[in-house]
Amino acid sequence: MRNWLLPEYIADILPATARQVESAKAAMLEGFRVAGYELVLPPLIEYIDSLVSEGDVTLDLKTFKLDDQLSGRQLGLRADITPQVARIDAHLLGGRTGVTRLCYAGSVVHSRPSGLTSSREPLQVGAELYGYAGIEADLEIIDLMLSTLEKAGVEKLRLDVGHIAIYRGLAAAAGLAPEVSRELFGLLQNKDAAGIAALVAGVAEPYKGAFLALPELYGPASVLEKARTRLPSLPEVELGLMQLSAIARAMQGRVELSFDLAELRGDFYHTGLMFAAYAPGWSDAIARGGRYDNVGRRFGRARPATGFSLDLRDLLRILPERDSSRGIRVAARHLPAAAEEVARLRASGEMVVVDYLGESAEALNCDRELVPAEQGWQLAPFH
Repeated sequence: MRNWLLPEYIADILPATARQVESAKAAMLEGFRVAGYELVLPPLIEYIDSLVSEGDVTLDLKTFKLDDQLSGRQLGLRADITPQVARIDAHLLGGRTGVTRLCYAGSVVHSRPSGLTSSREPLQVGAELYGYAGIEADLEIIDLMLSTLEKAGVEKLRLDVGHIAIYRGLAAAAGLAPEVSRELFGLLQNKDAAGIAALVAGVAEPYKGAFLALPELYGPASVLEKARTRLPSLPEVELGLMQLSAIARAMQGRVELSFDLAELRGDFYHTGLMFAAYAPGWSDAIARGGRYDNVGRRFGRARPATGFSLDLRDLLRILPERDSSRGIRVAARHLPAAAEEVARLRASGEMVVVDYLGESAEALNCDRELVPAEQGWQLAPFH
């Protein structure tokens, strides 16, 4: 039995890369901090009914489940941190009545990978804004997402924007049965024009034409004017197109921008604007976000909410290399006498490595060594 093998889509992060990941995570969290986002650290495990909303089939399938021997209730390993942050805002921070900005960074675990190259243990980093329904909050989150990726080294970003409330408004006005709405939702996600046409063949106009038009309504900001001529005038449609137009105006010149009214690849809890960042060399979105108003209702407080998240493991290949500075060797035999000087050097930020075996400079990653001097200790080149 090869007990050193890891499960499929699970991998170790080795020393040099681990330092890159931690440095990048620290930089992202610092960027969130200076923008006013407070750090929270939700637990890896909690009761399943807190982690997964009723009806959220996708997240339910991703979530590992186990029995709690203390309570007898079913537990889950978190597959998404956003519901946990919503619980914190609704319950633990329920006394706050204004805008609350929260951020997080931690591992999540998936029972199945999201894609062929995806890890089943993503390192999810994200930021959430609660308590303000205006488009300004979405713009703040989008700008934070883009700046976070740019600082991490992602180049030539493209922002794709959609609006799930437009589809939901159309489905409600057309009187679609829940099971038909779910099937049509899936067909729109896959851009299956033939399947959409077959499913809505008996739907009355103008809704039939609207559903057939949705997969064609993608491209630059000009597509929003086209949408106004092809979609019926419903409150959800009008509000959605108004918000998308606001995004177009605010992001003009900031990033390459496209719109897709059939882009419905958000999570179950999304309620309005949805956005995703793409870049050359990535087969899927690097970061995703959107509005998920009232997701905290099941925790006792419904509030406007918007946010984004990314998988830091996806960015491993472009993260800045670790600090190239090398350390200081101290021979093990010198350590008792040099302990005070070693402590001083380490306190100043130097890496000091105790050499037990007489190893090479390359093996120890050191270019200097601590040696006895007439008065105390001095640093000498180490080759």
